[in-house]
Parts: sequence; structure tokens; C-alpha cells
Amino acid sequence: MTLLEMKNIVKEFPGVRALDGVTFDLQTGEVHALVGENGAGKSTLMKVLSGVYPYKTYSGDILINNKIEQFSNIREAERAGIAIIFQELSLVKELSVGENIFLGREPSHFGVIDSTLLYQKAARLLNDLNLSINPRTKVGNLGIGQQQLVEIAKALSQEAKILVLDEPTAALTESEVKTLFGILEKLKVRGVGMVYISHKLGEVFQISDRITVLRDGKTVGTNETKNLTVEKVIALMVGREVGDIFPKISHEFGETALEVKNLSAFDVDNPNKKLVDNVTFSVRRGEVLGIAGLMGAGRSELLMAIFGAWNGKTAGEIFVEGKRVEINSPSEAIENGIGFVTEDRKRFGLLLEQSLLDNLTLAALKQISGAFLTHRSRETVAAQNIMNLLKVKANSPLTMTNTLSGGNQQKVVLGKWLLTNPKVLFLDEPTRGIDVGAKQEIYAEINKLAKEGLAIVMVSSELPEVMGLSDRILVLHEGKLTGEFTKTEATAEKVMARATGQN
Repeated sequence: MTLLEMKNIVKEFPGVRALDGVTFDLQTGEVHALVGENGAGKSTLMKVLSGVYPYKTYSGDILINNKIEQFSNIREAERAGIAIIFQELSLVKELSVGENIFLGREPSHFGVIDSTLLYQKAARLLNDLNLSINPRTKVGNLGIGQQQLVEIAKALSQEAKILVLDEPTAALTESEVKTLFGILEKLKVRGVGMVYISHKLGEVFQISDRITVLRDGKTVGTNETKNLTVEKVIALMVGREVGDIFPKISHEFGETALEVKNLSAFDVDNPNKKLVDNVTFSVRRGEVLGIAGLMGAGRSELLMAIFGAWNGKTAGEIFVEGKRVEINSPSEAIENGIGFVTEDRKRFGLLLEQSLLDNLTLAALKQISGAFLTHRSRETVAAQNIMNLLKVKANSPLTMTNTLSGGNQQKVVLGKWLLTNPKVLFLDEPTRGIDVGAKQEIYAEINKLAKEGLAIVMVSSELPEVMGLSDRILVLHEGKLTGEFTKTEATAEKVMARATGQN
């Protein structure tokens, strides 16, 4: 019996159509996997379903048990029986497991919370799910994996008919994954319909009944899992060729600029878990080294750990131009000739309320003005020169940064680091959120910098971008280096296979 139908869903953001006529359905007692590359539209579709994006901010129809629903907020979706568990957990760490499960719905008598009944109900629910967790334990004292299972228990306490799991095993151990799958099998018998979003194709094939593939905001196929292969799903996920948007320029490589040996980065919340696991690589002057992988693979964490910006524990050795260096902070990374264009330019890369001048010269004040005094005229000349070089569309260096388009803001972040005269430049999602025209300008600049001898390490969730720009590609999966390809060896299928843990 059809529990859920989503018909012709269209969701647009400024300049981007994130969902383009997506159709999806869910049967009672079914696990329906939703897969696709990063940015394919999976999470956006589920945010439409769960009321995060309310009715009228999208077009198309949502039907539950053949009745059209138009949710204005998350609470309305929950009342209709929809529970969604995002990767970012919503638990309050200072409260107990039981208090979290029934938060906002606590059993009470005459306005007073009945704690005894609350913990009895929580214990019954946890026991029913075969979870040996004490409901009185503070959530903050649990491991990330157990917290994920508590989040599922919380969703089920709302008597959800539709359960959406977004990367549910990302933080789970092997035994916790087994526990989760046991819970999902139990829920199938009860008639709960589940949408399972995951990059781990092995798990998708193990637990799902059907698989729908999204690509570039469109549904490209829905099939029964038993009729598919991992290779077929990867082909559907990738399904496109790298076009002429990428300049065909050959780079000449020089000496090794950066070498990293056995680098590990540990989870801040779970110090025994490695988010980057003994990664070793090098990059030469004039080379663009692409790092591919799916969400949670450890790509950004790798760059942050090298740059001294990772808040957790790290281990390993870093060599710049053959000399071993100790980098414990971003300022030490800059001193050693490393620049870092971060993935979230608005949060980490720019001071939006400040001028272009302030932003462009921020990381290079010592080089431009000297160690002790600022020299405004020198800074202005340096800022104007870099704006001319990168063709930043703004009247002057005094223009406020928040008035620029996304593409021009990205050029400012790039310019900020170029003014430090780096030996190595890290680019994390360098074209995220900018239009195709601006992307081409950034691509041309990356190639030009490589041609001038800069060593570039680039992380991108867009596989065509990694393949189109990189001289060599490293692939990460669950923190480990699982593949390395030259430009001529790399195919989308090969890279995606390694990114999903296939050999």
C-alpha cells in the first residue's frame, strides 16, 4: 500500500534549481533508499517532506495515504506521522536519555511532569528496540553511535509512520549498525515506511527494498534493489561527462611542495574515533591534486588538520619543501606558506560587514605593512592589484563585501590567500554556491596559478570538477585513502566506486 507520494517537486534557491520535478513514493513496511552524489537534492527533498521548507516555498504535491498535505512547519509534518533524523543530531546533551526522548511531550499530572512515568515509558521503548541504554543516563555521556540510536528511539516515540534516516550509520560502529538494521527490520513488520539516505552502497543493498537515484535535482531511476548492482547504481549517480567548461591546460610539475605522512585527525566528541585515518600523500609545485570522496569521508578534516585548524587531536608528520614543520595553528600554517580557501566562505572566509580592503589584506598584513605598524596606502595598492588580477567586480577596495555576488566573494577569499604568497594553496569546495560563469573564471584562475608553480590541493563534492581540474586524484572513504588516479586513469565510475568503499 502506498504510504507516501511526492509528485513533481520543484524547489529553487536564488540562481539554482535544487529539485527539478522530482517524483518519489514510499510503501508501508518498506525501506526505500535515496542515493546520489553530494548536491543531487536528497536532503533538500526530505526537508520539503518534513516541513523544513514549508508549503509555497516549493511546487508539487505531497500525499500521505492518498491525502494531499501542505505542511507549514516541522510540527505539522510530525503530527502527520513524519519523523526525520538528520546527520546533525538534535539531542540536548545536558538532559537524560528519557528527557530527550519525550522532550516537549513529557507525561504530566496537573501540569507537573511525572518523571516516574517518563522513565518507565522510555525504558519500555528502549527495551522494545533491544537497546541496552539506561534512560536516566545523561545523553552527553553516551558515544555518538548510541546518541544516534537514542535519536531513532525519540522519533519512534512520536509514533512515526514515515521515518527518514539521513546517513544514519555515519557515526556507528559495526555492532551498532547491526543493531540499527535489526530495529529497521522490526519497524518494517509494523508497517513503518523508511527513507534511507546513505553514501554507503554496501549498506544500501543490504537493507533496502527499492533504490531511487537522484542526479542534479532530477529522479533518474527507481528500481527494486534485487534488480540492481552497485555498478549500475554508480552509473546512474554519475551519468554525465565532463564538458569543455574545464580548460585543457597541461601543468609542469616541480619539486615536492608538501608531503604529509600518516596523518590522523580524531573526532572532537569521540577521541578514539579517527575521522582521518593514517593518510599519506604529497603534492608538487605546479600540480593540482584533487581529493574526492562523499560526505563524511574526512576530506575537509584532512585539510583542517594540516592547516592547524582542527579542534580535536591530530597525529602525523608534515613537510613543506622537504623540511619537517610543526603546525598547531592557522598562523603557523600561514608562516610555513600554506593558504586555505575554506568551504564556507561566509562563516570562515570573509568578514561580510567589512570592506574588500580589510578582507583581502587580513591574512597578509605582516607581509604588506610590516610586523608592528599597518600601512594603509600599501594595503590599498595590494588590494587593488589582486582585484584587477582576479577581475573582482567592485568599484573600489572600500566596497563592502556583503554587496558582492557569490562568485566575486569567492574571488575575494582566493585573493586574500594569494596576497600571503603561499607555497601551497588548499581549496575546499572552491565553487560552492556560485553560478556557471563565475565557476569558469575560478577554474581559469586555478589553472593559471598551477601554471605559475603553485601547489594546489582541492576538495570538491562535484565529481566533474575534481576530474576536470586535477592532475591527480586521491579518493577518501571513511577517513582512509582508498584510491589514487592520474588524470588519464580516472573515470567517474572508478572514483565513485572507491568513494563508496568498493574495490
